[in-house]
Amino acid sequence: MGAISKEYREKVLDELRKIEAEQDVKILFAIESGSRAWGFPSPDSDYDARFVYARHPDWYVSITPGRDVIELPIDDLLDINGWDIRKALGLLLKPNPVLLEWLNSPIRYLWRETECAKLKDFTELISHQKAFFYHYRALGVRQFRLHLEDKDQIKLKKLLYVLRPAMAIRWTRMHPEVFPPMNFRELMAGCDVDADITSEIDDILALKAKTKEIGLSQARPRLNEFCLEEFEKAKEVAETVKGPAKDKLEPANELFRSLLKSIW
Repeated sequence: MGAISKEYREKVLDELRKIEAEQDVKILFAIESGSRAWGFPSPDSDYDARFVYARHPDWYVSITPGRDVIELPIDDLLDINGWDIRKALGLLLKPNPVLLEWLNSPIRYLWRETECAKLKDFTELISHQKAFFYHYRALGVRQFRLHLEDKDQIKLKKLLYVLRPAMAIRWTRMHPEVFPPMNFRELMAGCDVDADITSEIDDILALKAKTKEIGLSQARPRLNEFCLEEFEKAKEVAETVKGPAKDKLEPANELFRSLLKSIW
């Protein structure tokens, strides 16, 4: 699935197998996150593999908690790291939009169907809209201020890093019960965007596909305006949306125990 060459898929899988063996963990799923999953990689984009894993049940029965992330050193093209399942479920309860994105990535390296089906079923119990508005607004505003505001020349990559959260906000406003797709073109297609905006974004995507990560463009005032409008709407709409329910902790605990029993 997705735009990953056979060579690099095997490289990522080799690293994941090493992690399982050396760390004594079981990986529930591993996916691609980043520009390749979002659908706008550059020719020299790296590979951002993310995964969720579980240790043996005995590991969790400890006076002091152990480290709950695994991170490999980043090289020129591979960026691989993952979260422990207990950490992942805790973040999902908030809810954390990043984990929801991972579970909906169009590019999968490893996927335990039974366990992932349980995880995805659990996400249906989580009220995500309020968290999505705040998360994507904060992400987009930060990127805008760093890379677009008052700039005459901008990096294509950074412009898309602002456009994507803006479009995710628009999707969530229009389809509040459906998670935004990771792929940017799918996301845009479901957002009823004006033709002039669509045309300009298509131009950006075409340029990004054939330029390196440092590819540049003149500032795009109309796209800036579109993003800022969505960020402002996110703030307004978020105030009217109910937050996550407080009664999902026990179902999460049951799911945690069920997953451990399933894979060990």
